[in-house]
Amino acid sequence: MLVRIATGAVLIPLVVVLVWWGPPEALAAVAAAVALMALWEFFTLGEREGLPGFRKWTMLCAAGIFYAQYAAGTIETHSLAGGVLLLRGGAAAVASLDLVLLVFVFGAASIGLATRRPLQDVLPAIAISAAGLLFVALPFSYLVRVFEIETPPVAGGHAGRTLVLFTLALVWAGDIMAYFVGKSLGRMPMAPVLSPKKTWEGAIANFVASLLVAVFFAPRMQVETIDLLVIAGLANIAGQAGDLIESAYKRGAVVKDSGTLLPGHGGMLDRIDSLILAAPVVWVAWNFLAGR
Repeated sequence: MLVRIATGAVLIPLVVVLVWWGPPEALAAVAAAVALMALWEFFTLGEREGLPGFRKWTMLCAAGIFYAQYAAGTIETHSLAGGVLLLRGGAAAVASLDLVLLVFVFGAASIGLATRRPLQDVLPAIAISAAGLLFVALPFSYLVRVFEIETPPVAGGHAGRTLVLFTLALVWAGDIMAYFVGKSLGRMPMAPVLSPKKTWEGAIANFVASLLVAVFFAPRMQVETIDLLVIAGLANIAGQAGDLIESAYKRGAVVKDSGTLLPGHGGMLDRIDSLILAAPVVWVAWNFLAGR
């Protein structure tokens, strides 16, 4: 526990400084690096289950996804007379998310045809590669899109930055509350096959903690509290699902942690498992409510 707390005490302030004061390029680059480390651990888990993937190709395309997500935020929209929209964004012209995904598909197919691996390994390799891209890199990349949100304006003019901090805070607070409540009061197993130590009491505490974060952030983001409560609730459910699916990966590979990179926390995939699915939910829910 002391090692876990010490690691968090070092990393959390660094992350907060990056989110609140760092340039968009820095956050996109750091998020991409984190995703690539998590993706590396994902492939290691796959190899333990006899599913070696196209590791280098998938990680290259994962980096492309983060660039595409960053580039999408550089597009400027200007309304002209006659209902004409003028779009401007030099970075976005280089790569789009659709292009990166298509490149991955055709590249994986080409590697599968040209590989010297036994034919029975081609389908599992393509499958684990696609799974890594779709279940780790792509959803986590929406943290970059959340960072680039500009409307509606919030206090200080940092809508995206505040929303990223909100997303991180609801995950962190939920994890902390779930750990202590589950450890002290947990009696009802939540998913004994996937994660024997997780309890319904801890899951409920996790959910409540995320709602408290929403109550704290709502006046600072100049939005209705009920709207932020809805976003926090949906993101928390998605985050807990991400935690459980990552437990399933580890159970299948017969390991306790995805890696040893972060003392007291395990691997990078262990650290961001909840955030992977929470980030796209925040992105979609925020845009839906803002548009409404």
